[in-house]
Parts: sequence; structure tokens; C-alpha cells
Amino acid sequence: MNVSEFDFELPQELIAQDPLEERSSSRLLVLHKDTGKTEHKRFRDLKSYLRKGDCLVINDTKVIPARLHGVREETGANIEVLLLKRREKDVWETLVKPGKKARPGTRLSFGNGLLRGTVTDVVEDGNRLIRFSYEGIFEEILDQLGQMPLPPYITHELKDKTRYQTVYAKHDGSAAAPTAGLHFTKELLKEIEDMGVVIAHVTLHVGLGTFRPVKAENILDHHMHSEFYMVEEEEAEKINRAKRAGGRIICVGTTSCRTVESAAGEDGILKPGSGWTDIFIYPGYRFRILDCLVTNFHLPESTLVMLVSALAGREQVLSAYEEAVREKYRFFSFGDAMYIE
Repeated sequence: MNVSEFDFELPQELIAQDPLEERSSSRLLVLHKDTGKTEHKRFRDLKSYLRKGDCLVINDTKVIPARLHGVREETGANIEVLLLKRREKDVWETLVKPGKKARPGTRLSFGNGLLRGTVTDVVEDGNRLIRFSYEGIFEEILDQLGQMPLPPYITHELKDKTRYQTVYAKHDGSAAAPTAGLHFTKELLKEIEDMGVVIAHVTLHVGLGTFRPVKAENILDHHMHSEFYMVEEEEAEKINRAKRAGGRIICVGTTSCRTVESAAGEDGILKPGSGWTDIFIYPGYRFRILDCLVTNFHLPESTLVMLVSALAGREQVLSAYEEAVREKYRFFSFGDAMYIE
């Protein structure tokens, strides 16, 4: 299966640069996967497609202000560090720019020495392991010095950093937001719950690999990045109970989808636990847990378009994307949403 089969034309002006003032006022393209029929709604209309007994699965990861600007202590040269994943308490895998001079042993300083780091190793993709030293609580220092790591296609400055965070964000660890969840308000979630829809929380810390293009011509040669996930016993039981009772499992975002599909057994039962997943979902995949998906519009030739195509069919998805372009939907992280049922 060739990566070019998941390409589509996207005018630059349709890439959303700023979040809407009201989260749930974004547009919603509804795709009925069995017929290919589409409908055009507002996101708050999602509740009219849900029914009592369904289970809405949300990813409660929290984006950390992972972009740090500092200097190399030896030379005073400016350097940028992006925290990708925590390897142990004070050791992080990072992306360093410029990276060539960040050799093992290089000492870094941030915030006039409020936070210091030493490069200890060079790992896969040229990423650097950095051991940090500081006084106090790392998360508080990071909140003081760090910036939100917006995707490379967003060039506008984000005035309110809470807008790159879901209203239910809880567990620190993501380098990028689970963007399908950005459309929900607390009020909308309460209305959905009052309808008798069960809301289950899972956690997957989103890595920057989610933005990396597929460079392999044949998608089967693509190596997925790994991400840490957690499914608590109580939340797994909510999902399993809804499934047993005939309710639909509706994942909010590809990250929630990848979490439940990674934690599911061959028997279609979700198992509680935590670990690292590099699951790659593309057409031909048989879903064990997920029935429906709330998602944003994704980059051409991305693994996310492939995942959505596994659920609704490549031709139907690309046709819906072409329709979204014609109708001038807003694309990517701060863009509009899609519901596939």
C-alpha cells in the first residue's frame, strides 16, 4: 500500500491558525461509514448522534510546556530543547536545535540557571537524552520557563495556552494535544452524560512523532513512534460493560482509539494496565473495541489519515476530505471536527 494513496490537495488558507472563541461552535462533518453519506453540523450537535448506553472514551493527557529556550554553558550559544518523553525521573528524551553541537557532556542552562541539563546520550532519530538538575519541583519550573509546543504548521502565537489543552486534561506528559478533545466544553460533556452516555477516561501521552511524515514509500515499511498509555481498571470496566450491553464505543480522537486498541485482547475485552504502544492502524485492520470516532481533519499522507481510512474506507474518507475542502472546513489542530459512525 503506497503512501501516495492517502494524499489530497489542501489549500494553505484552510489550515486553522487560531482556536475559535467558543470550543463547541466548530463545524462537524458527519460521515456514515456504511453508506458514505455525509452531513454538515456544528460540534455541539454531536450529542444528537449519541444514545443512552454508548460509551464516550476521552484521553485525559495534559500537554506540558515542553519547549525550552536556553544556552550552552560552554559558549553561551542559544539552544532550543523540546521535551519528548520522560525516560526516568530527571532524564528526558529531547529534540535539540541546533543538535550537532549538543554532544554527550554538553551542559545547558535555562532561566539563568534555574534549570540546568547535561546531554548524556544520542539515541534514535538523533534525539538527545538530557539529565536535568534543579532546586524545587520540576513541573513548577517547567511551567515558569517552558512554552507550549504548538505544531509546526501553526505560525500564530497562542495568546491563551489553556486553549491547547482539553477541559478534562489531567495527567502531565504530552508534547502535543489530543486535538479532537479540544471541541468539548464541560457543559457539553455534562449534557452528554445526562443523556445516559458513559464517559470513560484513558491516558495516552502524545509524542511529536504524530506530526512526522511517513517517509517510506510503502506504508508497511513505516516505523511508528512509541507512546506511553494507561488504562485504569475502573475505566476499562466502564468500556467493557458498555460493550457487553450493546452500547457503542465512541473514541474521541485517534489517541483514545490507539489506546483502547493497544490494550484490547484478541477476545475484544479491554485490559487495564500501562505500557508503551507503537500500534499502526491502517486499512485492513480489524477494530477490537472502537465502533465510532470523533476526530479532526489530518495531514495528507499521515498515519492519522490511514487510521481513519481503516475505519471508514480510504475512498470514502478522501471523498469526505475533498468535500470538507470544498466547504472550506478548517483543518488540523485548531480546525473543525469529523464524526464517523
